[in-house]
Amino acid sequence: MKIYSPAFDNNDQIPEKYTCDGENVNPPLRIEDLPKNTKSLALIVDDPDSASGSFTHWMVWDIPPNTDISENSVPGTEGNNSFDLPIYGGPCPPQGADHRYFFRVYALTDSLNLKKDASKQDVENAIHDHLIDSALLMGRYHRQ
Repeated sequence: MKIYSPAFDNNDQIPEKYTCDGENVNPPLRIEDLPKNTKSLALIVDDPDSASGSFTHWMVWDIPPNTDISENSVPGTEGNNSFDLPIYGGPCPPQGADHRYFFRVYALTDSLNLKKDASKQDVENAIHDHLIDSALLMGRYHRQ
């Protein structure tokens, strides 16, 4: 299983458009080579370099197992991020800091059927119970 974005390469800079300095919309994502028994996908985008610990920018589950997540889309059920909003919140590190942003996609044997107010821990526990495979895309961003 693979995840990539036509907007940026793995370990490269995320374009400003997808950050708090731009339009703050999610980048397009492509997912390939899904396991045959995949019933749904989940996606967690987080920043492990945040001063407060891992900062969640987007949590989405019950994504149909197609291979594309379009730019500026709501592909499934969105949970609250660390901004306490059920949306994509783009990279927004302190000035000059270079942060990493992990886009983790999970292939699952079933839908998670969680409530929108599910915590990240709830989502991760549910993923664990249904996990088939996962893939990672990492982008970087720093503000001038």
